[in-house]
Amino acid sequence: MAAFTTHTPCQATPLHPNIKISTQNANTKTVHKAASSLHHYPSISSLFSQTKSTLFSNSGSGSSWLQHNPLHRDASSGVGSRQGPIYSVSRTKPAEVASVEDLFEFICSGPLVDKMGLTQEKVAESIDKWLFYGSKLCRLFQLDELYLTTPQKARFYHYYIPVFVWCEDQISQHASKFKDGEEIPPLVIGFSAPQGCGKTTLVFALDYLFRITGRNSATLSIDDFYLTAEGQAELREQNPGNTLLELRGNAGSHDLPFSVETLTALTKLTKEGMKMKLPRYDKSAYGGRGDRADSSTWPEVEGPLTVVLYEGWMLGFKPLANEVVKAVDPQLERVNKNLEAYYDAWDKFIKAWIVIKIQDPSCVYQWRLQAETAMRQAGKPGMSDEEVKDFVSRYLPAYKAYLPTLYSEGPNGSHPNHLLLIEIDEARNPILGI
Repeated sequence: MAAFTTHTPCQATPLHPNIKISTQNANTKTVHKAASSLHHYPSISSLFSQTKSTLFSNSGSGSSWLQHNPLHRDASSGVGSRQGPIYSVSRTKPAEVASVEDLFEFICSGPLVDKMGLTQEKVAESIDKWLFYGSKLCRLFQLDELYLTTPQKARFYHYYIPVFVWCEDQISQHASKFKDGEEIPPLVIGFSAPQGCGKTTLVFALDYLFRITGRNSATLSIDDFYLTAEGQAELREQNPGNTLLELRGNAGSHDLPFSVETLTALTKLTKEGMKMKLPRYDKSAYGGRGDRADSSTWPEVEGPLTVVLYEGWMLGFKPLANEVVKAVDPQLERVNKNLEAYYDAWDKFIKAWIVIKIQDPSCVYQWRLQAETAMRQAGKPGMSDEEVKDFVSRYLPAYKAYLPTLYSEGPNGSHPNHLLLIEIDEARNPILGI
């Protein structure tokens, strides 16, 4: 397998006024400690001023897998930090981790183990890694690893760690394609999942695990490529009466040339000392209509990058026949036409895919409603039930039209050997069924 080698930094040409790769000499870095890693990016450090209540609440119960913990990255607001509300939840009875043997059996009972081709023997051989990753996640989320609730154990050992192990394997396969001494571009892993299902926190946890194991990673959301406020206004004017394009969200509301420039630059971040700022979007600007955040607030990543974690609710959607989308909603015809340009702008950069499947798109409404209700109860600004209904209604037509093909065929350009399809329930936990 090829390995990263030391290169003499060279000057890179800026691809965009706000995308600059610098090649200043950088000191050799050791593995990040938890505290330093958390403050490396605004999107990570902000988690420690918030809580995980609604992202991982048990359906109908209002309780969370992460109890009394000030962690939450709300992708619906903020700039790089995307801060969310603080609110309390009731504590559940802790389930003490009695022994490594018990934990081994718990790991092997997870729904993703067989899907990933992991036998009990393979898990046993790497159990030290699983324990290490679990310990680090407990520190990240400020939990006592000896007294985890069952939902907390499941979230770590049935979901986050198996996905991380799968990502590590994909990175190894990617690196093996290059000869010794060759520069290895970072593997771009796409996460396609509906809003509210927990993909942002999953990506956050994976990013942390990569960093504490000494590998540079970058996180991006399709939200970071929304049109500027001026561009959104032009889009509304060009599509009068089309509610699906009135606000940001659907295909057509993204700056595709900007995303191509950003992703291209990231794939060239292969040398030590190279640096680049990642764009961020401020959803709170212009009364909630949003605008691209000032570049001075963008977080910075350094090379050599090992992996880019790229997440979004509509990643991998494929254009369909006009009669199909018009049957769902006539307004989708224009969105469907816009979608034709998205493969070259996004999907072709992605070499490994994680698709999170939901059983019913109406879950998106329920999850959003839970979040906004909790925000209002905590005395924070939140959408009313009617506003939530209007917000989600602008996405549901696309979910109904494109999710069936995404689930049956996979994302555009994906390969079965590099695709992990995870079905989750209303409590956002992986289940058997695919």
